Amino acid sequence: MEKKSKLIKKGDLYYPGKVFKKKALVNNKKIYREADKDPVKFWEKLAKKLYWRKKWKKTFLHKPPYFQWFINGKLNITENIFEKNYEGWNKIKNKTALIWEPEPIEEESRKLTYGELFFAVCKFANALKKLGVKKGDRVGIYLPMVPEVIISVLACARIGAVHTVVFSAFSSHALQIRLQDTEAKILITVDGYYRRGNVINLKQAADEAIKETSIEKIIVVKRSHNEISWNENQNLWFEEIIKDESDECEAEIMDSEDPLFVLYTSGSTGKPKGVLHTCGGYMIQAYWTGKWIFDLKDDDVLWCTADAGWITGHSYTIYSPLLNAVPTLLFEGAPDWPTPGRWAEIIEKYRVTTFYTAPTAIRMFEKYGLEFIQRYKFKSLQLLGSVGEPIDESAWLWYFRNVGKEKCPIVDTWWQTESGGILITSLPGIGPFKPSFTGLPFPGTRFDIFDDKKKSLPVGERGNLVMLPPFSPGMMRGVYKNSEKYLETYWKEYGKKIYFTSDAAYKDENDLIRIVGRVDDAIKVAGHRMTTGELESVVALHSDITECAVIGIVDEIKGEAPVVFAVSKNEKSSEQLKNEIISQIRKEIGPIASPKEVYIVNDLPKTRSGKIMRRILRKLFSNEDLGDLSTLANPESVEEIRKIIKS
Repeated sequence: MEKKSKLIKKGDLYYPGKVFKKKALVNNKKIYREADKDPVKFWEKLAKKLYWRKKWKKTFLHKPPYFQWFINGKLNITENIFEKNYEGWNKIKNKTALIWEPEPIEEESRKLTYGELFFAVCKFANALKKLGVKKGDRVGIYLPMVPEVIISVLACARIGAVHTVVFSAFSSHALQIRLQDTEAKILITVDGYYRRGNVINLKQAADEAIKETSIEKIIVVKRSHNEISWNENQNLWFEEIIKDESDECEAEIMDSEDPLFVLYTSGSTGKPKGVLHTCGGYMIQAYWTGKWIFDLKDDDVLWCTADAGWITGHSYTIYSPLLNAVPTLLFEGAPDWPTPGRWAEIIEKYRVTTFYTAPTAIRMFEKYGLEFIQRYKFKSLQLLGSVGEPIDESAWLWYFRNVGKEKCPIVDTWWQTESGGILITSLPGIGPFKPSFTGLPFPGTRFDIFDDKKKSLPVGERGNLVMLPPFSPGMMRGVYKNSEKYLETYWKEYGKKIYFTSDAAYKDENDLIRIVGRVDDAIKVAGHRMTTGELESVVALHSDITECAVIGIVDEIKGEAPVVFAVSKNEKSSEQLKNEIISQIRKEIGPIASPKEVYIVNDLPKTRSGKIMRRILRKLFSNEDLGDLSTLANPESVEEIRKIIKS
């Protein structure tokens, strides 16, 4: 690949190779100076590059804690994906838009061009309109990673309906709560789908979920052709209702501040929050963050492994790659099924250039060993990304050396459901990249590290990560139907002009930001505050540890004490490994951080998106009800850990 050259190492920093830097879309630090001089003007300049039905009257309006972007601007995001795409419709209509890889190896993959995807979106949009769906109506989408999830999302956006995608691994109760809150009238689901060789009957969960909701019709996609219950008055086949529809559907003209989607946080603490995103600002942020952070060009293929039910899937599996006219890859199954190297095989098969995944997945790949990926050369890869949680140095280096072959920049990214898009990372054509450090704020955004008294902290001091105005265009506009929650969660800590991220972080001497965990994951040991993320980073430095989680439990003397759960890749005795981990923590942080206990376990409880469920580990010590475990990829791990704790 002409674009590839080894990264340049200077001390503990890495910079893009000369060939990559030369060809990168953004390769000069002056972009930061220009953006910081006038962020509003900067975003306005970027917004002008996309298609608007009508230009805005005012770029930014701030009435703390509320704000708006591109006021009275008119648009439809799907026009920018399809007929008004910046690349030109005639150029892209025959280009691949979507690559779908099913889990069963024997089953054929599917590819849709931009033209084919557009026709499918229009057909389904017309079908929804015939069912009475209008601008502003909410539509529930409960689909796995199949092409219809993208078709459904874009069909809603085409006609101005507000889509609410619910992760297909969520339980029927979790779905019900979201349907009740949004008062959705239509639910789109599937008969079944494949996961680790098994067929998951999603229709059954959907039927249970719609009880006591406003759902009038369930539209069902045929996927696995498993036996399902059927209500003739309420159920409709997706394939049947689009069959005779026109493949032309005029785009609904939307105001910049009209709702585009509501996406719910996981709800691990109380009722889930419906995060509201709007049309104009989200489109601009999704387009430009994807373009610059992933250096997206005409011949790129992006594989973001996030499910469409998460914000990462919304922004970097669906909207950003399609706005940028590059193919997006969807994989139905688990990246290590049926063999640990399935993910590598997919990268090779489709010549993926940009691979964006979570540290949990990277550590899982590492745990399996190099023998599963040695046959793959990864020659197509040009850029790697990390998302979802802070990546530890060990996983970063493994990813860099064994997947990127020391030639691919790694963009470690920080953002939230609330932010709509990536807001902190080093741009790949500029750098620098530093293992375990996320990087710099995206041009046009301003962040700082505050103490509890609103004082900006110096280099190396840990504090609260905050965002300063003007807030990025793609930021949330509120919590759906709950303005009190919006104020209390994000604007109470530092007043209505400063957004509190609830993450702890610090800067190094190069202004690179390192996220050390959630503030609400903090542990106070004898009055000293430390975060679980900080402790986990130290445990992960041990060469035998592939994955770990740290929680705080009540301690009679210290108030709280850390407890470590670690997964080892070697057969070293548990006692020896425990002592080594304790010594390492004492060495890296100090005796105050010594864990009360270290448990060596075979696996950690995770959701299917790879998030480690620390709250379940905490509940094992407090004798609380563990709650719904149906969203876990490995519920059996909970009982195993319970036995280890008891013994």
